Amino acid sequence: LFIFVLGGIYGGIFTVQEAAGVGAIGTLLIGMVRRRLRWPQIRAALIGALRVSSAIMMIVVGAYLFGYFLTITQFTQNAVDFLVHLPVGPYGVLALIMVGYLVLGAVMDELAMILLTVPIVFPAMMQLGFDPVWFGVIVVMAVTFGMICPPVGMNVFVINSIARDVPLGSIYKGTMPFIAVDVVRLLILCAFPAISLWLPGFIE
Repeated sequence: LFIFVLGGIYGGIFTVQEAAGVGAIGTLLIGMVRRRLRWPQIRAALIGALRVSSAIMMIVVGAYLFGYFLTITQFTQNAVDFLVHLPVGPYGVLALIMVGYLVLGAVMDELAMILLTVPIVFPAMMQLGFDPVWFGVIVVMAVTFGMICPPVGMNVFVINSIARDVPLGSIYKGTMPFIAVDVVRLLILCAFPAISLWLPGFIE
């Protein structure tokens, strides 16, 4: 199944999103053939997927409404003008935005944070002369930082649900070295944009 899904992506048979559906259907069929899945398990999985999908769609709907609000109130343009004219220089503005992402990443869902903040900060970064691909890379990295950062840390709760005998506090302590490495990695990419641009450069 793993080879089939990756082969389909790299072979151009289906997109990444379609590959997710193919993988889910393949897993379901394998489980049914091997008689490892019963209807109660399938029903519980479908209900769980429906709840997660509904929550994501509510976030997307809220983000679209928020974007419409920003458009009619011209808040985005005012925010861009404010950021561009801050007396700290382009990299000072970048540092403030990255700190904001690191703080928000600890308390917000990643998808919601991207949908709500990128329409505001992206135009400002473009006016300051930053590369859009590079900025997208560091934003994604800053956002995913929140997946292991307390107090939310989605991945931390996933680990806690698997290793129930390990206290949540111990898991958070174990993430501290990774948090430090993520911060250093983010600083390196901010200081040397070419690191994140050399591979996309081959596509051009």
